[in-house]
Parts: sequence; structure tokens; C-alpha cells
Amino acid sequence: MASKRKAYTTNNKVKKAKVDLEHTTETVMKYGSKASQTGDIHGIDLAYYRRSSRILELERAKENFKVSEPLSVPPFISNGKKVVPAVLTGLKNAKKVAKESPESEEPNNRIQSNTEELSSSESATLIDDPEAAQKVKDALRIYNTYYLRAVQEEETRCQKEATKENVVIKKKDKRHDESEEPRKSRRPDLKAISQMRVDGKLYLNCKGLGHVPGINVGDHFYSRCEMMAVGLHSHWLAGIDYLGAAFKKAMPSRTFPVASSIVLSGCYEDDVDNAMDVVYTGQGGNDLLGKKHQIADQVMEKGNLALKNSMDQDLPVRLIRGNKTKKSYTGKVYTYDGLYKVKKYWAEKGKSGFTVYKFLLRRMEGQSVLTTDQVHFVSGNIPSQPSELRGLACADLSNGKERIPVPASNVVDKVPFAPNFRYLASNEVDKNLPDPIPAKGCNCKGGCYDVKKCSCAALNGKKFPYVSLNGGRLVEAVDVVYECGPQCGCGPSCHNRVTQRGIQYRLEVFKTASKGWAVRSWDTIPAGAPVCEYTGVLMRTADADDLFNNEYLFELDCLQTIAGIGGRQRRCLEENDIKISGTLKDAPEQPEYCIDAGTCGNVSRFINHSCEPNLFVQCVLNEHHDLSRARVWLCAADTIPPLQELCYDYGYALDSVVKDGQIKVLPCYCGAHTCRKRLH
Repeated sequence: MASKRKAYTTNNKVKKAKVDLEHTTETVMKYGSKASQTGDIHGIDLAYYRRSSRILELERAKENFKVSEPLSVPPFISNGKKVVPAVLTGLKNAKKVAKESPESEEPNNRIQSNTEELSSSESATLIDDPEAAQKVKDALRIYNTYYLRAVQEEETRCQKEATKENVVIKKKDKRHDESEEPRKSRRPDLKAISQMRVDGKLYLNCKGLGHVPGINVGDHFYSRCEMMAVGLHSHWLAGIDYLGAAFKKAMPSRTFPVASSIVLSGCYEDDVDNAMDVVYTGQGGNDLLGKKHQIADQVMEKGNLALKNSMDQDLPVRLIRGNKTKKSYTGKVYTYDGLYKVKKYWAEKGKSGFTVYKFLLRRMEGQSVLTTDQVHFVSGNIPSQPSELRGLACADLSNGKERIPVPASNVVDKVPFAPNFRYLASNEVDKNLPDPIPAKGCNCKGGCYDVKKCSCAALNGKKFPYVSLNGGRLVEAVDVVYECGPQCGCGPSCHNRVTQRGIQYRLEVFKTASKGWAVRSWDTIPAGAPVCEYTGVLMRTADADDLFNNEYLFELDCLQTIAGIGGRQRRCLEENDIKISGTLKDAPEQPEYCIDAGTCGNVSRFINHSCEPNLFVQCVLNEHHDLSRARVWLCAADTIPPLQELCYDYGYALDSVVKDGQIKVLPCYCGAHTCRKRLH
């Protein structure tokens, strides 16, 4: 549920910065992010944008955002003494650490000690902090929700403008000029991160040095704004992020600016990347509008000066490698490769004949092995077709019923793959069940665009649940999604029919050593994307055989969840969200229907449980509006990289499976940090 907008300060300067920053962000999103060498984006003063952003950042850091509480990390032992974790999380937190430390009488000495610890090789070691890792995941989920909302708003705006333009064209009887069609914003990510900053939802609201708690070497991010949301790199355009003079008061013994992180993404023609050693070209004088060539001399200031000062003070710098890849839905992936130190710098004439600064960075010892090979993104041996799969047990378990083959592999043992399993692309309805009343449908023609006229949009809270991005993504989890159905006037390409297109990602069933069969994807699955439907035999729960021993029964508890009388945890809804027609007071305490996937179903039948899932359950209706018989879809809760196991929370309550007074205990082997050790 979206947080209410907060007023952070009454200071006029900050107010003006806030207004100007939001105006600038909107303009940037409208016209794109191409910047000229003068620092303008189609007339936007980027320097002023940065100043406004910095004013807000410092004010919130000093007055409002309590960094120390959610980001506290226990000290770890190194060489027999306690070492403060390798992070300085901002002004307020640095002061608090200094004042509360019993090891130093002078607060500033303690802060200096922090930085000295960072300069040792031991401080390159990451602390295993499950709580911080969960907060990072939560921040990314919030960002994805804000991002998809921004995309949704932009799609709605463009459709309204297109509708108005069509009316004008018809009145004037002029030929439609496609060049005048409203353009969708290319930067909803900027709008999302700006809103997170306003709502105080950023994981780290201040810049810091060293590892970010909860982020491990090798973690992937799919946009710069994702890195901003978790505090890994705090700028959406610049390659060098640094702590400026404002931090001098907290760390008076240090010379500022000092670099906190750099992004190596191949934008500069003079970069050299040999993994452990990197020759990084400084910032400035780069043609961002063209082919990234130098068009002016670089100057020893800002980020360049920050890298020099980091070298002089032996401070670590986070290094993130950005690489183009078709495996990412954004076309790019950023990988955190750990801490580096600046060893030397020099000035020379670059390939274009202009003076550039070069910085040699060397990776600190004691860190995890690199997951990127020079400038090429490596995500594992992903086959392009089932025949390339090691231990191929079945080329296509769907037998052609899915538009994409679903292979199975086994390199663990010689157990055959589900010999008596029957594949169902959709639910098989028990013959004893009556047909539900068909839904009336909307009167839209061709596709559904106007939320005011589409009756299906009205059922979804006067908005469409999906955005058309990446083949269709659910903006956020809701009680139930009302899709367009057979009685609707729109066609199959309507963006409110996403799940009716079936499986859109290359899925594989594979054998594990401890959890039996499991499922993973060969593609990156973006957050909000429907992955697969849970199918089987739809029947009355009372008619299901051997409920006690059947582990593949999925109770259709959508009605009970909404009514608040059991079922899964209900979604947090906004005031104007989906309105459920009819009364819920007569809802039965137990689900009337279930799906039995014991001997037949689809790929979802092999998806395992996890106490920290990357999928969530979403109820969907299209052919009818009977909540007790909703379709069950599993959607991506996070952006899921290739080859990561897919999992969802089975939703069992402890001690809930009972027969003849006997409680059935089923252990959990998910391996999550917060594992409950039992499924039920």
C-alpha cells in the first residue's frame, strides 16, 4: 500500500529544491536521459538537478531518516578484535556510532577508526546479515511497484492524449500524423526513485563507504535506479559516486570528496578491464549524445578528485560492472563485484586526442570470486534448446500443449521423470461440477484502453491490473484480477488478457539432491510477470481422496482470504482498490473447491515451497466471476535471474493437517535464512 506523502521540512530553500527537483525529474522522464557535454538534457540544467537532489538528501539525512536503527549490523571478529562493519551510513549514523562507542573518548576518532578499518584487507569480508538482505529485497520490491505504477500512469496518459488527438483529427478531417503521437516516458525509473525518496522508502538515505549491508558480491541489478533504491550507487547517470564536503563535519580528519562507488559500463573508449585490475577513465568531456567519445579535456574535480582523494587516504571503492545482455529484460545487468582500491592515477592523451585521467584500481583480497568475466556478463551455462540440456530426462513434458517446450533434466540420480504424470495446460473440471455463470464482458472494440468505459477496468478498481511492458506485468498483487473474457468485445491482443497467452518463459524441471524435482527459468523473469498457472483437476474439496496424504492439493481460498476468515494473508489494498461485488458474509469457513495435481497438472506442480519465495499466488477470473473457483497463477515477486529456482509459499498453517487426532508434520528443506523448518 502506498505511503502518504510526507512533508520533510518547512525550510523555504528545501521546499524550492523539492519542487524544482520534481519538475526537473518529470521533464527528464518526458524527453529521455541523453545529455550533452555541457550537462544539459534538452535544456535541463543537470547541475541544478544534482544540487536540488543533494539539498533534499542532506536535509532528510540530518532531520528525518533514522538510518541507525534499520541498518544496525553487529560487529564481526577480525584478528581477535571487534571491527565496525565496512559501511558509513551517513551523517546521523556516523555521529551516533561515534558518540556511543566506548572505545574512544573523541567521537571523531571513532569515525576515523571506522575508515582506517576499511583500509585493511580484513574489512573486505562481507558480513552474513539475513535481516539486512531481507530489507534490500523489500526495497527492490517497493521500487518495482513504484516503477510499474509509473509505467501504468504513463500508459494511461498517452492513451488519453491519443484519444483527444483522434477526436480533433476527426473533427478537422485531417490525415493523422504518427509523428505527433504522444510518446511514452522512457524514464519511469526516475519517477519511481523520486517517489521512493519523497516517501522515505529508500533502503539507505545517505551515501556510505565499503560494502552495503545485505548486498553480496555477485548480486545483480537491472537498472541504475535499482542500485539507487538500495544505496549501492546513488546516481542515475554519473559513473562516479562520491561523498562531498557536507560529510566533513562528521569526519573532519578526512579530505573530501572521496569516492564511494563507480560503475564500469563501457561508456568510455579508454577504459581497460582485466577483472582484478581496472584502468578507469575519469569523468567529464564525454559525448553522451553520440558514440561516447571524448570531445573535451577532463578536469581534476568532482568524481576525478574523489578517486584521487580515495587513493591518498587508502579508502575502498565499490565497483559495479554494467554489461549488455539479451538475458535481461532491460537489455542490461549491473553486477556488484566488491571493493577495489585506487593504486595510482595519471593524465594522458586519450584515443580522441583529449586529456583524460586514468585511475588504476585493484580488487581487495578476501572477497568472493568474481562473477563477471572482464566486460562479459556470465550467468551460467544456459542451453538454447532442450537437446543441449545435461541429463535430459524429457524433451517436453507438455507434449506440445504449451507454446514453449518444458524439458526436464536429472543429473542427480537415475530416477525416471514422473512416468505416470499427465500434462494439463488448463484445469480439468470434475464432471460432477455445474458450469459457472458466464461473465458478461465489456463492450470495448479491438482492445481495452479507456478505464472509464471498460467494465472490466471498473471491476479492477477503475484501472487495468497489467502494464503492457515485457509482454504484460502485474502492477501489484491484489485480491483478484478481473481479465477480459470470451464475452468481451476486445480481441486476443488486449493487454487485459495476459494470463490467457499461457507460459511466456522457458521453464525447466530439474532434479535436486534434497528437495526432489524443482523448476527454474532459462530467462530473466521481471517482477510482476505471470509465470504459470497451477493446474490439475478442479473438484469439490469434500470429494478429494486422501486429503491427509495428498501434498498436491491447492485449496481455492480466494473467497476466504478476502472475507478474512482464513486462507492466505490478504493483500494490503488502497482505499480505491478493487471492490468485490456481492456479500461476503455467507462465505463458508473452508474452501469449497480445490485443485488436485497429484497425477495430472502442469509445470507448476513441481515448484517447491520456500519460506522466502520469489513467486506469489494471484487469483484470476475471466470466463466467470465466481470467486470460489478462481484460477490460480504464480507471478514473480522479484526480478528472477536465469537458473534461480522458482518457489512460492505453500501457505500451510502449523499443525493444520490433522486426521483422527493425529497431526502430520512435514519438514521444510527450503534452506532460507528465515526457514520455519516445517511446512505444516
